[in-house]
Parts: sequence; C-alpha cells; structure tokens
Amino acid sequence: MQPADCGMKRLSPTAIALMADFFKVLSEPSRLQIICTLKSGSKNVSQIISDTSLGQANVSKHLKVLTQASIVNRTQQGINVFYQISNPFIFELCELVCDSISLQIEQQSENLEHLKNIKSSF
Repeated sequence: MQPADCGMKRLSPTAIALMADFFKVLSEPSRLQIICTLKSGSKNVSQIISDTSLGQANVSKHLKVLTQASIVNRTQQGINVFYQISNPFIFELCELVCDSISLQIEQQSENLEHLKNIKSSF
C-alpha cells in the first residue's frame, strides 16, 4: 500500500524551504507562549508581558519575528499597538501537535506499565 500523498511532492524546493522557515518560527517556546496568549484576542505589549511573564525586550523581539512571518499582525490604536493572530489556522496546527504529543505520552505510559508488570512477574 502506498503512503498517502501529502502534496509535498508538488512543492518546489523554494516552497519547502519557506515551510521549514515557518516551522522554525514556531519552534521557539516564547513565541508559542505569545501565540497562546493571543488566542483570547488582540493585546498590546504590556498585556502580553503580563500574560507570559516574559521581559519587554524579549516580547518585542519575538513579536517582530511573528509579524515578519505573518503569524501575527499589528494595529495602531492611538499610542498603543495591538497584536492579533493573522490566521486562526495556527491554533488548529497547535491542537494537532498537542494531540499527537498526548498520544505519544499515553503510549509511553502504557509501555512503561507493561514493563513494570513484566518486571514484577520475575
């Protein structure tokens, strides 16, 4: 049986490199914290700092990367700049990854329990 085609065969090397860059942006825990705090709606830097306990310089640096990657966008409201998620699909992606990790942990736990049972029979 052939594996399902994920569509990547049709992508150019440039497109695949762009995809890899996108995942690199998401590979930073602080950026994921920022994304999670923006799930409830747009926030300014002070609110993001409060929600994440990250430092101001750190938040600003990561917001710049997230904005350049088009994961978040910014809106000026008076003297404040508010950040929001550009495309909510990011939450679906995170949910898929979390579900996969949960399944892996569950399987590892079952394997560990099985090994304990084998060990106790000796």
